[in-house]
Amino acid sequence: MVQKTLINNVLEMKFSKTKKAAIVIVGIFAFAISFYSFKPDDKNFQIAKNLDIYYTLFRELNLFYVDDVDPTKLVKTSVDKMLESLDPYTNFIPEDDVEDFRFMTTGEYAGIGALISKQNGKILIAEPYEGFPAQKSGLKAGDILLEVAGKSTEKLSTEDVSALLKGPANKAVVVKVQRYGQKKPMDIEIMREKIQIDPVPYYGMLDKETGYIRLSNFTEYCTERVKMALIELKEKQGAKTLVLDLRSNPGGLLIEAVRIANLFIPKGQEIVSTRGKVKQWDKVYTATENPIDTIMPIAVLVNRGSASASEIVAGAIQDLDRGMIIGTRTFGKGLVQTTRDLSYNAKLKITTAKYYIPSGRCIQALDYAHRNEDGSVGIVPDSLITKFKTKKGRVVFDGGGVAPDLAVEDETLSNVATNLVTGSLIFDFATYYNSKTEKIAAPEEFEISPEIYVDFIQFVKGKDFKYESKTESELDKLLEVAKREKYYDISKDEFEKLKLKLGHNLDQDMEHFKKEISELLGDEIVSRYYYQKGAIKAALRGDSDVNKALEILHKPDGYAAIFDAGRIIKSN
Repeated sequence: MVQKTLINNVLEMKFSKTKKAAIVIVGIFAFAISFYSFKPDDKNFQIAKNLDIYYTLFRELNLFYVDDVDPTKLVKTSVDKMLESLDPYTNFIPEDDVEDFRFMTTGEYAGIGALISKQNGKILIAEPYEGFPAQKSGLKAGDILLEVAGKSTEKLSTEDVSALLKGPANKAVVVKVQRYGQKKPMDIEIMREKIQIDPVPYYGMLDKETGYIRLSNFTEYCTERVKMALIELKEKQGAKTLVLDLRSNPGGLLIEAVRIANLFIPKGQEIVSTRGKVKQWDKVYTATENPIDTIMPIAVLVNRGSASASEIVAGAIQDLDRGMIIGTRTFGKGLVQTTRDLSYNAKLKITTAKYYIPSGRCIQALDYAHRNEDGSVGIVPDSLITKFKTKKGRVVFDGGGVAPDLAVEDETLSNVATNLVTGSLIFDFATYYNSKTEKIAAPEEFEISPEIYVDFIQFVKGKDFKYESKTESELDKLLEVAKREKYYDISKDEFEKLKLKLGHNLDQDMEHFKKEISELLGDEIVSRYYYQKGAIKAALRGDSDVNKALEILHKPDGYAAIFDAGRIIKSN
């Protein structure tokens, strides 16, 4: 009887275009009714009670709220807010977003193969991927997308434009673009293809003995790409040592992390284990294949952006004393997600377990289960951090990501360089330079000459570039406080002298920070001619992490000393 009443109430709702939402809600609350046989303090009763409250609230909103409501949007908002209280990785994926989710795990989609961005209200090509339709059709970085498939992009978001560019493979899409230095827009027809983003954007030799592999994500089948690169570097190019670059790699599929670690770790060795609420799902992952190499000295590069699957690989290599870790402390994501199917082709990506690397430690840095009074998430306190030991007896710690064996100071950009990047001045100059320069030297040889740098300074000045240093910003706050507390008039001359002294000067800053600005400029220009591979290759020349790795790898005694028993690896 109760169930029938609920259904009748739902039928009263004004759901013309949202019939699906009504049916879903009926299903939920019909299910909830079955729990009413439980005691009031029973958890299932609490679930049923609160679902019933939610249903009646939803019904009243729909019937009586002054404006029309969108049930799908309301439910999505409420679900997102609910999941937000748990952790950032437990997410609701509606049917419309499933394709994007699939791309995140596989790296595969059908489209033109280009990265787009929005600058100054305009959608433009940020990077065409080498060898894919956008690049083969002649699209260039900096091209402004005016129309896609006959639809103006003026009021569209990057997500909207991306959706228009994607579509069935082997079906053409026409884009209207405005290119720098050309008066008239042009139409370009691009044949969509199945796009598989390469998880190894670059590999090669750093010197005669040291190979290098950059792994950007842990998508499906990425192990095959790393394996191929490793074999080629060893057998064809003579690599005797290896640098594996996992910097800014956000992670991905756990099984791919296990398989990549297995390339360097003996068969049968435990790499990672997962433990959660459902004990039947707990699992120990071991190396199941014969490795490619268990002896070659390895340096794994990490930074704050290395997370999840990256930390499994780096952590396993560290715990098993298979290689050294160089860089800065990793992100600290020790949580495992599982995808569960929901009604109407929706999905729930839910955190189901924590993972533990061979020493027994979990590297999860943030405690989502116990929040502060204001709702913020706290870092795992020192009192709860536990000491563990690697295979050879080195001391490592849990609760804070993977600390490097050799810490390299995290390089931060100057304020002027940061503003040049965020203000798209470096990107725009590269577009300008590419429009008037047919070709440049090889990535490893190209340098920003004094003439190019002077040209860049004039370009920046012509754009009326304005910025404020952090020092100036803080000084302005100080002056406001001083005026409010009536101290300003007492020391007005001193305050004004200090303001003048600490004020930025563009010419001065451009000269003082010439080296880092030139590096950023060079990498961006190289990418216009040699794409992502070239940009990575160019950036390696002045890379402090890579240089530190080469320094140690070239000293057998120094490399061996990294693994001395009793050595303490502290978070930096």
